Amino acid sequence: GFEFLERVPATLEGYARSFCMWSIHHRGSPEAPGLVLALDADQRATCRGLAFHVGPDVADATLVALRERELVSSAYVETRVDLQLDDGRRVNSLAYVVDRVHEQYTGEMSLERQAEVIAQAVGGRGPNCEYLFNTALHLAEIGMEDRELSELAEMVRRRRA
Repeated sequence: GFEFLERVPATLEGYARSFCMWSIHHRGSPEAPGLVLALDADQRATCRGLAFHVGPDVADATLVALRERELVSSAYVETRVDLQLDDGRRVNSLAYVVDRVHEQYTGEMSLERQAEVIAQAVGGRGPNCEYLFNTALHLAEIGMEDRELSELAEMVRRRRA
C-alpha cells in the first residue's frame, strides 16, 4: 500500500507471527470477535517476512499512512526491531507489535480454538477465514510458507466443509 525502493526477504528474531489479537470490526464483531495476526514477543521464535526500504521523498507520508492504518485501536505498539536481511545486511526497522496489555490481546490460544473462532467470525471486511486463507496463500507464493498458518487454514477448511 505504499511506494518502496527495495523489498527484501528478512528474519525477525524474538517475535512470532500469531493470531493473538481479537478483531471486532474488520474480521469479526463485538458479539462474535474474529482473530487477526500480530507480531507477538517470544524469545524462542523467529518470523520470516519482507522488509521494505522507503525512499526519503515518501518516508514521512508513508509513516503517516502506516500509523493511521496500524494504530487505530492502540492494540499495536510502534517498535524498532533489528532484522537480518537475506542479502546479509542487518538493519534497524519499524514494526508494529501487539500490546500484550491491550484488551484485544488474546494471550496464548490453541490452534483448535483459533480454528473455531476463525471458521465462524465475519466482519466489515468479510469472513475471518478469507483473511487466513489469503495470508497463508500469499506467504506460500512468496516462498515463506508458515507451516502453522497452513495447518490452521486446513483445520478451518475442514470445519467449514
